[in-house]
Amino acid sequence: MAYDRFLAICRPLHYPIFMNLKLCTQYAIGIWLTGSLHSMIHTALTFRLPFCGPNRIDYFFCDVIPILKLACADTTINKAIIITNIGAIALICFLIILISYVYILKTIMKIKSSEGRRKTFSTCASHVIAVTFYYGPPVFIYLSPNSMNYLIEEAIAVFYTLVTPMLNPIIYSLRNNEVKTALKQLKCDK
Repeated sequence: MAYDRFLAICRPLHYPIFMNLKLCTQYAIGIWLTGSLHSMIHTALTFRLPFCGPNRIDYFFCDVIPILKLACADTTINKAIIITNIGAIALICFLIILISYVYILKTIMKIKSSEGRRKTFSTCASHVIAVTFYYGPPVFIYLSPNSMNYLIEEAIAVFYTLVTPMLNPIIYSLRNNEVKTALKQLKCDK
């Protein structure tokens, strides 16, 4: 999405050339492969651990951090790889988004009309909100595996697995003029 916004705002005439089906397919395949590799690493490391005692995961869903808490052996390697792997992924994604938005802001500042700047900012604001809601909560959970209690972890997990996906359509539809008009009419009817 950051690259899509970058092209749409900074290189609008080149957008149809660069953002094509082939590139989107390559991005999708790359993301699927990276996600699969990420999952396989954690699955392989988790399968090598011995488990004893309670086999009930006290968590909202089955995730690697709560499973590691059930292990009877030292999970330092697993936690180090979680921090390294997720830290690297989050950092790379954050840097890509940050760099694209630096270019976008430079381009927006060159727009002469205040209405044009406002529209462009509002288009980008929805993406920034969605990215913050999507990346923020997991970073807290995965980069501090032992420092939170279960209740806080579960609340954060519920937020990024349920609330964020439900908010995305709302965040992106608020840019739509028809939705804005319907909301104004709904407000006036009350």
